Amino acid sequence: MIIDFHTHTFPEKIAARALAKMSAAGDLHYYADGTASGLLRAERAAGVDRSILLPVATKPEQVHHINDYAAELNRHAFITNQFSFGSMHPDYENWRQELDRLAANRMRGIKIHPVYQQTDLDDIHYLRILERAGELGLIVVVHAGLDLGFPGSLCATPEKARRALQSVGPVRLVLAHMGGWDCWEQVAEQLAGTSALFDTAYCLDDVVPLDSGKPPRHLLSPEDFAALVRTFGAQRILFGTDSPWTDPQDAIRRIRALPLTDEEKTAILGGNAQRLLGI
Repeated sequence: MIIDFHTHTFPEKIAARALAKMSAAGDLHYYADGTASGLLRAERAAGVDRSILLPVATKPEQVHHINDYAAELNRHAFITNQFSFGSMHPDYENWRQELDRLAANRMRGIKIHPVYQQTDLDDIHYLRILERAGELGLIVVVHAGLDLGFPGSLCATPEKARRALQSVGPVRLVLAHMGGWDCWEQVAEQLAGTSALFDTAYCLDDVVPLDSGKPPRHLLSPEDFAALVRTFGAQRILFGTDSPWTDPQDAIRRIRALPLTDEEKTAILGGNAQRLLGI
């Protein structure tokens, strides 16, 4: 089973507008149309069996509505094989009640985005969310590292992730983008000895700018990626595409081409997610 643990979709009426805005801000291409149906077509073509949707609330007032929408998507999850997490914002007033509601509705986890939400990951507003999520057994996926759309923002560095994990009780925290997008030289040093999990989203791909005159930006080399896997263990790595920003077929091809064992690749592509999600 192949499980894409890191995808994004938007309601059909705003998908095109949202993608155009984000694409321009990050100077990057997208490979699907940003809708649930577009994701389904792309994932089926790549042989992906299940997708995890990670919605992001950029404003506190969006949280309840986004989570209602996620719950509605999950009503059809065993038809679409798209399972949505909830979202949380550090400034959402009713954060505790909302986390309790998500857990009661059998939501498996939440997504937070320190850069978009302009709050440091080790801020008390996040720490209380992490603490309660851990108590409820919710998985927390966090955008880790820098972000092309917000140059210079240091809200989610590996150091801040380490401090956050040291400040709360047990929580299943997934640090997206292999622990810190474009901060990978800090990941092994700062996160060794923590319980963090990692996903592969947008790490092995080349960032192709919209301006064809600019050269592509190279991310982790296969050798550097494999070194991080060796540091933390393949059992802690989850496959993710960050769709619509990556072609799933290309992402799977890159994982299968890594200098890892077949058992490690199988675990990364789906086995670890199956275990984490209890599938």
